[in-house]
Amino acid sequence: METVALHTRLRPGKEAEYDRVHARIPDELDAALRAAGVRSWRIWRSGRDLFHLVECEDYAAMRAHLRDHPANVPWQARMAELLEVEDDYSGAAPGVKLVWELPQALAKGVP
Repeated sequence: METVALHTRLRPGKEAEYDRVHARIPDELDAALRAAGVRSWRIWRSGRDLFHLVECEDYAAMRAHLRDHPANVPWQARMAELLEVEDDYSGAAPGVKLVWELPQALAKGVP
């Protein structure tokens, strides 16, 4: 299982539209994501900045599966209208590098 963090940015004034479009993604896209090995995809928005946390079997394989998928192509065209930089699937999407995380407790009974 891979966990990938991504950062994208909305075009000015597209915040409400982005939220509305993501209130419910198309069923076909949901099925395509799951078939591509996605277990979870969460998105947080702060102003125009979007932070994605993707948990999937294999991120590169997932992107290859979705690149020309008939459910993903129109979705990406719609997202291109809202995002500053569209994802054209020409290469690996740049992830956000993990710098630090709180270590798990080593001693029993320590929260």
